[in-house]
Amino acid sequence: MTDDPIRVHGSYADLLADPEVDAVYIATPHAQHAANAIATVRAGKAALVEKAFTATYPGAVAVVEAARSAGVFVMEAMWTRFQPAVVRARELIADGAIGEVRAVSADLGVRRDFDPNDRLFNLALGGGTLLDLGVYVVSFAQMVLGEPVDVVARGSLLPTGVDAEAGLLVDFGEGRTANLVTSFRAPTPGDARIYGTDGWIDLPPRFHHPKELHLYRYNREPIIESYHTAGVGYSYEFEEVNACLAAGATESSIMPTSDTLAVQSVLQSAADQLGVALGDEPFE
Repeated sequence: MTDDPIRVHGSYADLLADPEVDAVYIATPHAQHAANAIATVRAGKAALVEKAFTATYPGAVAVVEAARSAGVFVMEAMWTRFQPAVVRARELIADGAIGEVRAVSADLGVRRDFDPNDRLFNLALGGGTLLDLGVYVVSFAQMVLGEPVDVVARGSLLPTGVDAEAGLLVDFGEGRTANLVTSFRAPTPGDARIYGTDGWIDLPPRFHHPKELHLYRYNREPIIESYHTAGVGYSYEFEEVNACLAAGATESSIMPTSDTLAVQSVLQSAADQLGVALGDEPFE
């Protein structure tokens, strides 16, 4: 390894050919993720892929299969799962603090003026609320409730064919549901609530990088816990990659590829129901 911490490459191919590169963080537009990630793992490099993992469910399956075939680490960069308040919420649920979890509600919306030249409104680049914002609410619900069974999605489209807003009712089986909202039309609060048989947990705005956790239990005083995050909060997912690579793991137990595929299946179904024709750039 050279002493210079900064290495510059003229192309992705040069980057992947560099023997001193161990892992690649992929933060290109959604539609390019599948091709970039597959090339990375086939080159024997670990891949941390920004959410949404890919533009389509088949693209996500192809990435996971390529990584497993190569025996190489891959993880979706869902920073929410590593935030201290969210980690604490999972601990409380595991300890039975709110009983059996039965439902989740979460919203994440911003008001964005329509601009056909903006990536967010470009269908070919994976634009729309589902992949940019919806992935957060779906991943949060899946983290808590597990494997989704079905989803009903309603929303509206913009002239470029991307979704402007969406409401999702996700069925997780045995009566367990998630009510999820995402929007480019309305600046929603951005909070999340986990409902249990003995109480509930609130993650106040913005829930995808919360600073507090509110615990409410039946016939008991509420508890408010505050958390400090390192920097802006992205470092935790990078630390997870480093720890997994040091341990020789090919997946993260906190953000496993099985969870990523479950989330992508919901996003794909929602896009199909809304008539959003998402696609990945060629990856084979």
